[in-house]
Amino acid sequence: MRTRLRRFAVTAVAALTAATTLPAAAAERQGRQEHPSHGGLSAVVRYTEYGIPHIVAHGYADLGFGTGWAQAADQVCVLADGFVTVRGERSRYFGPDAAPDFSLSSASRNLSSDLFFRGVRDARTVEKLLTRPAPAGPSRDAKELMRGFAAGYNAWLRQNRITDPACRGADWVRPVTTLDVAVRGYALAVLGGQGRAVDGITAAQPPTSATTGSVDPEDTARAARELFAAEDAAMGSNAVAFSGATTANGRGLLLGNPHYPWQGGRRFWQSQQTIPGRLNVAGGSLLGSATVSIGHNAHVAWSHTVATGVPLDVRQLTLDPANPTAYLVDGKPERMTRRTVSVPVEGGDRVTRTQWWTRYGPVVTSLGPSLPLPWTSTTAYALGDPNATNLRASDTALGFSRARSTADVLGALRRTQGLPWVNTIAADSRGHTLFTQSQVLPRITDELAQRCSTPLGRVTYPASGVAVLDGSRGDCALGRDPDAVEAGIFGPAKLPTLTDAPYAENSNDSAWLANADRPLTGYERVFGTVGTPRGMRTRGAIEDVAALAERGRLTVRDLQEQQFANRVPAGDLAAADVARACAGLPGGTATGSDGTAVDVSAACPVIAGWDRTMDTGSRGALLFDRFWRKLTARVPGDRLWKVPFSAADPVSTPNTLDTGAPGFATALADAVAELRAAGVPLDSRLGEHQFVVRGGERIPVPGGTESLGVWNKIEAVWDPARGGYAEVTTGSSYLQAVGWDGSGCPVARTLLSYSQSSSPDSAHYRDQTRLFSAERWVTSRFCEKDILSSPVLEVVRVRER
Repeated sequence: MRTRLRRFAVTAVAALTAATTLPAAAAERQGRQEHPSHGGLSAVVRYTEYGIPHIVAHGYADLGFGTGWAQAADQVCVLADGFVTVRGERSRYFGPDAAPDFSLSSASRNLSSDLFFRGVRDARTVEKLLTRPAPAGPSRDAKELMRGFAAGYNAWLRQNRITDPACRGADWVRPVTTLDVAVRGYALAVLGGQGRAVDGITAAQPPTSATTGSVDPEDTARAARELFAAEDAAMGSNAVAFSGATTANGRGLLLGNPHYPWQGGRRFWQSQQTIPGRLNVAGGSLLGSATVSIGHNAHVAWSHTVATGVPLDVRQLTLDPANPTAYLVDGKPERMTRRTVSVPVEGGDRVTRTQWWTRYGPVVTSLGPSLPLPWTSTTAYALGDPNATNLRASDTALGFSRARSTADVLGALRRTQGLPWVNTIAADSRGHTLFTQSQVLPRITDELAQRCSTPLGRVTYPASGVAVLDGSRGDCALGRDPDAVEAGIFGPAKLPTLTDAPYAENSNDSAWLANADRPLTGYERVFGTVGTPRGMRTRGAIEDVAALAERGRLTVRDLQEQQFANRVPAGDLAAADVARACAGLPGGTATGSDGTAVDVSAACPVIAGWDRTMDTGSRGALLFDRFWRKLTARVPGDRLWKVPFSAADPVSTPNTLDTGAPGFATALADAVAELRAAGVPLDSRLGEHQFVVRGGERIPVPGGTESLGVWNKIEAVWDPARGGYAEVTTGSSYLQAVGWDGSGCPVARTLLSYSQSSSPDSAHYRDQTRLFSAERWVTSRFCEKDILSSPVLEVVRVRER
């Protein structure tokens, strides 16, 4: 799709490189000569193996231009779909009742998505944030990147023909503005707050009569706990940093393994960005972003994991008895703000709805279908979201990109305070490590929750971290920390942080056990829990990385092996007991959930002989996987194990599977019957039945689901009619294993599991997916000598015309 471009022969590379490696002042002079008063932008894009672009520019607008161009070349249809979303036009092009891909909000229908984003546009929310001076608002550099990205995307559209069948000839693929790019960034910022509650915000309407309703605190607390746990399970990550005390050369190491969607608008895209003398960074960017989200430079590497902090709060409003659209604060009524939003729908019609806003945020009637918050004649609920004023993530990413140490990474976080829903794990070439939950959260202290929670909040906050505060009291305002960039959020001094530990690891549990020997405590409940059971993936990860740290003399190769070890912690804990219990079943039979007796005797030796991994060649992995899913769905966690959880031994407990628990034999019978019905041999290799199809090619996929605890997490769609797990929804995405050897060039291995492009016409639609299947890595070409020595080097100059 890189057509109609001005191409340069590889022999011109040396001249181009000389031009792009001038000192900063000279680069600026050359930039002014090349960009006359009409403001044309340009960049040099050098493509190496697997279609990875190395973008060189003379300034931030030019860098954004090259990035927007190169992203469009690989992902124009996915990008265009997202821009339709943030313009509030999905109903116009795709119909009001169809579902978005959930990459930019939780909206269940296009209509609710449009009403939300059109409301953002009508209120000029993002325009106002763009005018805020840094650090509360985005810096000039960040805004120049956005401007350039829009220009680069538009230039690609003007100068190229779309061949991707997903949007070829579509009238919804249109030029974009800087505001479109900024709103896309805003959508990512509010994913955990307003974006989680789009249906509840757009459906909220005052009662038409003296209606009553109540919320059961216990049911709501359980739903909130499950909702936030489900979010973490669907889109998580692993990352570990090792200090110089554990490595072979005294320098740091970092392994990043984010688990993100394999389709749609939240995919990563890989590149290197260079402004000579000012910026040189490589890594993965979320689509539509002009900055590197997860990556490395010559001195430091970082990754993110989805954090346990709850980036929202709820205010329970006491309504004015005479007016359900007015609420009381300190006994005085305040009128809600009425916002009328109109969106176009298919066929040329328009749908108009009203949204209701308060001093705390929008009125909301649910946080999802399982968590209703009804608006009655006496009570309503408003949603607080501190990230609704946060357009700072680009500056945080730029701070990381320019950092020379983990201290600089932490300094960028403290200065910009822009990350809405992730932890940061980093290592540097001097041997330092960092874990920090530097997340933008509502300033809910345990003291405030104790003093201001409603009866509902007194149940939901301890259970899930979701605060429900009394909105009728002015003394329940969130307040301000002196080091916070704005009111209502925690300042850096309150954020859980661990520096220079031998290892620092997170697998989406709370900050407590970032290092099991140096537990973090003392943070507020809204950040997460202390002294509670860890997930199976966390337990397995800590076992693995602690053993690596103790062994010492680690290299990048050890990180690569950890990524694809595919060890199943649940299997190590339970498989032997399962095999013994299976062999002990009378007559070798068990009764399935439908009452049918199933001969399970053939399953016993398969599970006994299984190698306890989710490698593509592993026999028995699929059988145990299907059994384990059914068992954990039937048996509550607190009844699954004979030895209960102990906070004094959180990595090893709970343990010892209770094979006598009701549901054990049933789960085994159902798993065996399911595989037989699908024609799948019990001892088949995993890769024969866990795969993706790309361009007609069936590509085996290693890895396993959340409950198994596999580091290389893969969430796949079970479709027995197609032969098993026939598509991946989320899982290992942009992988990086990074270290340093003193040469000035980082020792980096990367892998983008689903490849650079989602267009089947692209040469880079499945090439890295094949590598992922074979558990092979890409050697990063970061330094000039490595880029220029690529045997497939293609140099393209892109410019506005």
